[in-house]
Amino acid sequence: MWFTQVSLRNPVFATMVILAFVVMGLFSIQRLQVDQFPNIDFPVVVVTTEYPGAAPEIVESEVTQKVEEAVNTIAGINALTSRSYESQSVVIIEFGLHMNGRRAAEDVREKIALLKPTLRTEVKEPKVLRFDPASRAIWSVAVLPDAAVGTAPSPAELTQWSEQVLKKRLENVRGVGAVNLVGGTRRAINIELNLAAMEALGISADQVVAAVRSENQDAPLGSLRTQHQEKVVQLQARMVQPDDFNRIIVTRRGGQPVFLNQVARIVDSTVEQENLALFNGERTLLLQVQKTQDENTIAVVNGLQSTLKDIQAQLPPGYKLAEVQDGSRPIRVGVANVRQTLIEGAILTVLIVFLFLNSWRSTIITGLTLPIALIGTFMVMNLFGFTINMLTLMALSLSVGLLIDDAIVVRENIVRHLQMGKTPYNAAMDGTREIGLAVLATTLSIVAVFLPIGFMEGIIGKFFHEFGITVAAAILISMFVSFTLDPMLSSVWHDPAVHLHTGPDGTGHDATAPQRRNWYDRTIGRLTGWIDRAQDDLSDSYQRVLAWSLTHKLTTLAAAGGIFVLSVAMVPLLGTEFVPKADFSETSLTFHTPAGSSLEATEAKARQVEAIAREFPEVRYSVTTINTGNAAGKIYANIYLRLVDRKDRSVNADAMSARLRERLRSVSGINVTHVGLLDAVGGNKQIELSLQGPDLDELERLTQDVMSRIRAIPGLVDLDSSVKPDKPTVELKLKPSVASDLGAGVSALASPLRIMVAGQTVGNWRAADAQTYDVIVRLPAADRRSLEDLAHARLVVGTLADGSPRVVRVDQLASVEASTGANQINRRNLTREVAINANAYSRTAGDVSADIRKVLDATQLPPGYRYQFGGSTKNMQESFAYAVSALAMAVIFIYMILASQFKSFLQPLALMTSLPLTLIGVVLALMMFQSSMSMFSVIGIIMLMGLVTKNAILLVDFAIRAREGTSDHPAMGRTDALLMAARVRLRPILMTTLAMVFGMVPLAFALSEGSEQRAPMGQAVIGGVITSSILTLVVVPVVYCYMDDLGQWLKRKFVGGAPPPDAPPGSAEAAR
Repeated sequence: MWFTQVSLRNPVFATMVILAFVVMGLFSIQRLQVDQFPNIDFPVVVVTTEYPGAAPEIVESEVTQKVEEAVNTIAGINALTSRSYESQSVVIIEFGLHMNGRRAAEDVREKIALLKPTLRTEVKEPKVLRFDPASRAIWSVAVLPDAAVGTAPSPAELTQWSEQVLKKRLENVRGVGAVNLVGGTRRAINIELNLAAMEALGISADQVVAAVRSENQDAPLGSLRTQHQEKVVQLQARMVQPDDFNRIIVTRRGGQPVFLNQVARIVDSTVEQENLALFNGERTLLLQVQKTQDENTIAVVNGLQSTLKDIQAQLPPGYKLAEVQDGSRPIRVGVANVRQTLIEGAILTVLIVFLFLNSWRSTIITGLTLPIALIGTFMVMNLFGFTINMLTLMALSLSVGLLIDDAIVVRENIVRHLQMGKTPYNAAMDGTREIGLAVLATTLSIVAVFLPIGFMEGIIGKFFHEFGITVAAAILISMFVSFTLDPMLSSVWHDPAVHLHTGPDGTGHDATAPQRRNWYDRTIGRLTGWIDRAQDDLSDSYQRVLAWSLTHKLTTLAAAGGIFVLSVAMVPLLGTEFVPKADFSETSLTFHTPAGSSLEATEAKARQVEAIAREFPEVRYSVTTINTGNAAGKIYANIYLRLVDRKDRSVNADAMSARLRERLRSVSGINVTHVGLLDAVGGNKQIELSLQGPDLDELERLTQDVMSRIRAIPGLVDLDSSVKPDKPTVELKLKPSVASDLGAGVSALASPLRIMVAGQTVGNWRAADAQTYDVIVRLPAADRRSLEDLAHARLVVGTLADGSPRVVRVDQLASVEASTGANQINRRNLTREVAINANAYSRTAGDVSADIRKVLDATQLPPGYRYQFGGSTKNMQESFAYAVSALAMAVIFIYMILASQFKSFLQPLALMTSLPLTLIGVVLALMMFQSSMSMFSVIGIIMLMGLVTKNAILLVDFAIRAREGTSDHPAMGRTDALLMAARVRLRPILMTTLAMVFGMVPLAFALSEGSEQRAPMGQAVIGGVITSSILTLVVVPVVYCYMDDLGQWLKRKFVGGAPPPDAPPGSAEAAR
């Protein structure tokens, strides 16, 4: 290598180049942000439209379908789904991952702008928002009354202080996008209509609304200008005190004014509560913080915690703040654990090097590669705009065993040349030159594996892009250091200890040499001496095994083939899942009460469920939210459980969730839809599928049938669907003949009833604290509870012959009947669907999904109806397909590199027989650790493709050189060359293999919090490296002999005579 020559001739220049890597890497570390996962742009756009008072069927036909038809013409849409709720439409447009999220949102906005004029006037303006996984709350704080410090504030006072002080302080923290208040009771001026008085005076609800709206306002009237000054003229008519509303004149009757207090009661109270939050079973006020896009979660949370600490010192008496959710904790814990794994792996790797080389100088020379390559990689990460996240740190921890491999092989070969009696300079030059091409081939083979990982398609490609690039960069830097710094230090910093292990032939260990007995030899020396002797014994044993294998080639190949077939047959025993669950000491559960349940009824059940959950010693505290976030609807509750830290409990989150699930079966009146950890990618339940078809009733029938069939599948838990029992409704049907006689239409009935029942905000009132509060006109709660209240309500419809208002009852104009209606209507790709979801316990999600697919295939679906899997099942299928293509690309690249290295089309096939031999080790290791085949273990298998060829390259490369002959050794026959290679190359192969294994040990054993997710990768690598190394050392030489014979036969067949394989040196070239 030319840069080896440059470094040996100019050591200072080589040192400065390496120092440049270190300096730039150290500066880059300070600029790299820390996050849990790579920053991925998910091009998903959500269109939300409000249609007050509309039933789901009306929302679907009047809003949802029109929005879907408008946006469906945009290019690049992968999936189009929608949810039609009461009064609300939500349309979700998922674009291909190659699309730019901002551009996609702009395209949707253009289509919605064209659609808006065609919607009904009652429909509010659609909101177009980009979906961002980071838009979920990253941090939450609970505001609690504290009677021990002072007078406990009322809920309205808690809300007022939280909105005016706490919320504004949190919003000022850099990176905070929004602060949402859950469980607040906001102050409002409620104008409660008196129906009897209104009937007596002939006043309608519309008149009250119009009067309040027109009288409670300030109006700018222009300005008065003179030559010297200008004065703004403004009409001040806004109410100053709540009592001032009483003096508003609604109309005049008999020449006398009718004041508002004659037909309504003005109450300074609160708005009706729509959502709730509970902290350990007690009502609380919860502030949930979302960060802005592209902001760093840890930096934002640090700012929030600092602000909260300042606010704590200024709290008014009776108030208490409690931080209840911290989204940065899993990131901090995960990154800290991976960093610890990296350090532990590095220490174990260097220890292996020391025990084998038995020289602290050689260990330092070799070990320096590790920190230099790691620090230099941070420079590459900064150049590419990567972050320090779980995947990039895991890439570095996986690289620990790889980074030192090149340095081990180079240093070991230099030491071998030193033991031959060469000068340090010549040993460094000759040793590096001899092994250079082999090291280059092994390094490029590994890079050829990781680059396809970095450029896979789909969501897996987005997640592992930084992973693949980071590993490839680290390995290339380590190769550069191994070819420059290692030879240079070996030439200028001579290690006399290498000659203490020189045998008579210059390559072994001299047992007859006199031994020094100092403190080192009596302690650590005993261990290293035992390792030296063990290497000699192992080398002798290996040569005997290899000699037998070369004599019994067919038996060896048959055994290897049998092992491979057995490993393939064992793969289905592992089970499959997309991403393993990670236990970060938190879990959640969701449930819903019967359709139509009130907020208070759901709260009562939530308190009961919370009490059961807090009986578990693993639960530290609980936080419940009702009718907020993903649990939209007064019957839906979501409970977050913070567990004690992983090291302080013996039960993991998954096992505890199973026990909790069993306990909750005793709670009547609720349907538990989820208990445990959500899917790591997407944040949904593990198993999702949908039934699609045109008719909602038929879909509901099919759903009940399918759910009854799949409920019995082993391992299937938390089964739920989007079909809920119809909620109780009240239907008003206009009586056309009566309405025509009275001159009343739909609007005469709908407008006043909407005001009475739903209420109408008619402006706001500015209080003394400079805050504005809504003014709401509505019937009192006591007058809008039953069907009879609605039927007997009286409306003003037109006038009588004498000009007085005509008052009629609602049931005179329309029939009032109790009925039921759908809770929500789901659609996917322009057709109706029912979503079914579930979790898996004690079995992998892939196995459970496979059983569900069998049931669905056996179910006879009517024409026009179909099923479709989504969520992690769909991601798993797609990602495995992308991984297989990356694996194929890696194998092709490896063949191309090996063919170029060995100048042969056949010899690379011999080396690549090591690839399938990894599978048995992977399967056995995953079974031993009770892990499944997931994306992390699949990535580990792809990595192995590059790792296992390394041993074969080192072995065969030496054998080919031995057959050609050098100035130090005469040319040898094929069998002798292979046996010689086995003796000389066994030591570096053992060192690199053990370095890789011990570098993976901290990752594979998953002892830290949250490490269950990434452990399968380390387990797969350890199992594959161990078994492939053992099998490769025996099988590859046998296949090499067959390929060599085939090459000679082809040579004789098409070119001319070729000498036999064990002929003198001139035959070596022919054999190749």
